[in-house]
Amino acid sequence: MHPGLQRVLFHERDIAARLDEMAAEITEFYQKKPLTVLAILNGSLVFAADLLRRIPLPLRFESLAVASYQGTESSGIVSFRQSNLPAVSGRHVLLLDDILDTGCTLNAVRQRILAEAAPLSIRAAVLLQKKKPRAETLVADYAGFEIEDEFVVGYGLDFDGHYRNLPVVGVLNTSSLGLR
Repeated sequence: MHPGLQRVLFHERDIAARLDEMAAEITEFYQKKPLTVLAILNGSLVFAADLLRRIPLPLRFESLAVASYQGTESSGIVSFRQSNLPAVSGRHVLLLDDILDTGCTLNAVRQRILAEAAPLSIRAAVLLQKKKPRAETLVADYAGFEIEDEFVVGYGLDFDGHYRNLPVVGVLNTSSLGLR
């Protein structure tokens, strides 16, 4: 196990099997629909790459850089790191994010797209969805795994830019970092 992890929640094989299932659901839903997949960077990069290779549909792929975390907590403020949204007018949009925690990021992106871009629909897919009350009443349409309210890293999720490259999802060992 990686020294920065307290424990592993999901191994590579578990993640791959769940992505196969999610891709099948997404493929069935979006058959014959003009689809744009919008990955929320940086966290969803690994998830998006692996999921999209499993979806055999013609689609457009775009990304949007946003940030809301400081350390191990969401700041509650979503900052958009690019001024223009991808062109999604008249298309169905599937937002991809690494984790649904407070709901602030997905909600802010969804609201901005609705206000500026006139999509046909917006749905969301996340690798992880925390079991917790959210400030924003938002549920992912597709969720890989539901987890407890713990700080996790790996498979695209990070702490201070580290751990994104781990092939597993695990609980961060915050005591070794002097946190909490």
